[in-house]
Amino acid sequence: MTTAPDTANPATAPVLPRARSRAAEPTDIRRYTPLARAGIITALAVLAVLWLAPLFWAVVTSLKQEADTTVVPLEVVPDRGFTLQAYASVLANGNLVTWFVNSTVVTVVITVLTVALSAAAAYGFSRTRFRGRNVLFALTIAGIMVPPQILIVPLYRQMLAMGLADTYAGIILPQLVLPAMVFILKKFFDGIPRELEEAARVDGAGQLRIFLQIVLPLSRSILAAVSIFVFIHAWNNFLWPFIITSDPGLMTLPVGLVQVQSAFGVRYAQVMASAILAGLPLIVVFMLFQRQIIRGVATTGLGGT
Repeated sequence: MTTAPDTANPATAPVLPRARSRAAEPTDIRRYTPLARAGIITALAVLAVLWLAPLFWAVVTSLKQEADTTVVPLEVVPDRGFTLQAYASVLANGNLVTWFVNSTVVTVVITVLTVALSAAAAYGFSRTRFRGRNVLFALTIAGIMVPPQILIVPLYRQMLAMGLADTYAGIILPQLVLPAMVFILKKFFDGIPRELEEAARVDGAGQLRIFLQIVLPLSRSILAAVSIFVFIHAWNNFLWPFIITSDPGLMTLPVGLVQVQSAFGVRYAQVMASAILAGLPLIVVFMLFQRQIIRGVATTGLGGT
């Protein structure tokens, strides 16, 4: 005669399937054999070396004299040793401080305004019901497929007509709309429980207060990821600032460094030194926020952008 298990006693309670799966998790983590783990680590190390090789060569070339950059066969360590002459030439021949300040101002303003506009638009698409909402959202998403180069001529003509050429506004305004960020934030807002907003409405909160005090604090992680991606995109943008500015006092860092290079022809040491100087702020940003960047890539799927 069998007796039913005593579910009231934890010691005699049956093991549920979920409990079994949780107990089996440690073995799943160690599912790879030592040989397989060694192969994975080796493959990752090779990929890391291949990724770091161009950066290493750029640094080495920037520390060479110009005559050593075209020596055949190529030398990693030149006979005449390394020098900082290329960096000194770039710093001496260009208004680096002004260009750096311009890049910082433009990038920060673009990041703040783009994240604010994208979050507001995404929240409207996610929570507001109005006629034509789906069509408008589809048109917004279709903007992702439009190459920015197609819009250069009409945007340039519009900026000229508005008298915004060679101004901060002319550099910033055309870069404020990023449909991809609206799509990412909209999908994240869709996952926030509506019960939280309904409870806030019961307490008398309006739509704006709900957005500012409930939705945005719950979205700090995705907002941080989007901000970092917008910052990197704005800092690296060369084409539009190059077209809309001719005043050296308003040039951003990538545009100004190219002007220094073109004034003296192709000098490979100076080219590499300029690239290193332009990339240093992004390296600092990555070192400070690499956890948020990795989480953002995993959350948003923007690794290929």
